[in-house]
Amino acid sequence: MALFDFKRPAMRPEPVSAGIEALMQGFSMEVMPRTAEKIPDFRAILPAGTRVYIAHIDGTPIADMAATAARLRAEGMEPMPHFPARIIADRRELADWVARYRGEADIREALMLGGSPTTPKGAFDSSMQLMDTGLFDNFRRLHVAGHPEGNRDIGPDGGKSEILQALRWKEEFARTNGIDMAIVTQFSFEAAPIIAWAKGLRSEGIDLPVHLGVAGPAKLQTLIKFAIACGVGPSLRVLQKRAKDVSKLLMPFEPTALVEELAAHKAAHPSFAVEKLHFFPLGGIKTNTDWTRTHGGASAQPATLN
Repeated sequence: MALFDFKRPAMRPEPVSAGIEALMQGFSMEVMPRTAEKIPDFRAILPAGTRVYIAHIDGTPIADMAATAARLRAEGMEPMPHFPARIIADRRELADWVARYRGEADIREALMLGGSPTTPKGAFDSSMQLMDTGLFDNFRRLHVAGHPEGNRDIGPDGGKSEILQALRWKEEFARTNGIDMAIVTQFSFEAAPIIAWAKGLRSEGIDLPVHLGVAGPAKLQTLIKFAIACGVGPSLRVLQKRAKDVSKLLMPFEPTALVEELAAHKAAHPSFAVEKLHFFPLGGIKTNTDWTRTHGGASAQPATLN
């Protein structure tokens, strides 16, 4: 099968600004074992070394997760599996996961998160408890969850104070253990709240880089469904406003305007906390990678070099 040559620029319908191209460097993508199965070869659609998160949905066998990680490694990607605390039974199961990933796919990076269940399945209730086991001390990079619009599962006000306290703990953990760390966020649809949230992190003394979650191109109805399920906050109004326009209802929604606004802000404010973009391919992996390739992603450097 002919693979896409990322050394040559893709055909683009219109020029991409230097700001967008800069922000697209080192972008990442999220998959699940069942969605990854639909892609014959990731080398055909992503630059070598792209960081690919593997979402662990409760009930997915660890064997499927490790096999997906091994496949991504073999195809030249940098796999980063999720470790959702509340679906892990105990330290023994956690140690088994870590050993499988390290042994089968040479995993060096992981996303640590509490997970979507509100009631823990076993001994763990937070990502901090996972990190405190010592099982991740030899990892070179750990990412933690961020919520630009808050998280109502934590508190009625979005859990802002609790989230800040946890981020301070995690940043100190990374510093003490010599581990690279970044905040990867839930997706949002409006630039202004994201910019305000990122400024707020810095004003509170949180210096971790932010990898901003972006919903990839998808049907409007699909995005609204996922946004509600994932607890997206006020920026959902962007989709709701578009849904009122019947002429746009059936047209795919793309993140172009959001990325353009964020790239312009980053160009004007280089210290802006958002350093990279992380794509949730809600409309399909291939649909998302087609968009990234024509919006600056074709020249992206490997995530492992950043």
